[in-house]
Amino acid sequence: MVTPGALTKRSGPFALILKVGLIAGTLDISDALVFSHFRGVAPDRVFQYIASGLIGMRAFSLGINSVTLGVILHYAIALGWTAIFYLASRRFVILLRRPILTGIAYGVVVYLFMSMVVLPLSGVPHPIKPATLASRINGVLAVVLFIGLTISVLIRRSTAST
Repeated sequence: MVTPGALTKRSGPFALILKVGLIAGTLDISDALVFSHFRGVAPDRVFQYIASGLIGMRAFSLGINSVTLGVILHYAIALGWTAIFYLASRRFVILLRRPILTGIAYGVVVYLFMSMVVLPLSGVPHPIKPATLASRINGVLAVVLFIGLTISVLIRRSTAST
């Protein structure tokens, strides 16, 4: 059986970032797919929306190609946030001393950066009406719990014995 620390020792930081990023990305997109399902939005539309950040409204008419692009972009973003946290934790060990607190704080930072910088600069369609309270709460909690907290706790757990 492979322990979390053994993964880092044998495979190095790239494998750890890949593993943690894929877990965090899967949890995050699972939340988005379930939440969207209850709002009547099909899974392909969720991924096309993600793809629209890069290619604009064309994403909604490109079928499986834009769905695939959306999946790739989603996981690339999750891996990017994982790599940033991992690298920061190498420089600032305080991030690993309190993984719950720093994970929550990191999730808030990620949410704010994505909401205030990335989305406004991307090609995603602007909403016709403001986000509902439920949508906003779900968005914040998903990023805080499934990106920030997951990344922090798993990196802490995987590097604690190295």
